[in-house]
Amino acid sequence: MSALQTSDPDPASSIRLAIVEDDAACRQAVARAVAAAEGLCLAWAAASRAEALARLASQTPDAALDVLLVDLGLPDGSGLDVIAAARTAQPACAVMVSTIFGDEENVLRSIEAGAMGYLLKDLSAQALVHEVRSLHAGGSPINPMVARKLLLRAAAPTAPGMPAQADAGTQLSAREAEVLRLVARGFTTDEVAGALEVSRHTVRSFVRRIYAKLQVGNRAEAVREGARQGWLDGG
Repeated sequence: MSALQTSDPDPASSIRLAIVEDDAACRQAVARAVAAAEGLCLAWAAASRAEALARLASQTPDAALDVLLVDLGLPDGSGLDVIAAARTAQPACAVMVSTIFGDEENVLRSIEAGAMGYLLKDLSAQALVHEVRSLHAGGSPINPMVARKLLLRAAAPTAPGMPAQADAGTQLSAREAEVLRLVARGFTTDEVAGALEVSRHTVRSFVRRIYAKLQVGNRAEAVREGARQGWLDGG
């Protein structure tokens, strides 16, 4: 992790914040905003799941966190593990997600793990600091688009036995769906390339587009989300 200036904490008057974020520019932007904000201090920042878990495990009672800001897509695993660890190690700490993933599954899994706020990475660092204050004051900040999805999901009736249908907002091309079905069958990149008679580079491009459209970060998540939305049917 890049060297990051942490604030000099004053537990009596400051909101102690920690960041788990692998994007160095994003970490630095939040750190600068926290340093400029009155009544906030940055206790520490981690760039990976492993580093965050180690930080939480070594945290002393006199240096407890008030707020933990967590990205879900970390280079060595899921931020969900960090959320769960924080709820166990520091139950008084309020956890808020800041991520690119706005799908219902990630939101619900985050809430189940213990998150009390869920934001997408479309906020400025200053706006994020405002939401940190709101969370600490007892609010539950949530991105409006995410909230709308959850409300629509809760309101939509599901008839018993109805097969899963593709989400209206997720449209895979016929080729992308074909790639996803092969991936679900356990094909490697080379095997997919051979089956479709395209290059490895082309397959990787398809996979990246599938990940982006399904809002996932790896093959297992793509297969699970693809199955949920009905893209693996009829392959």
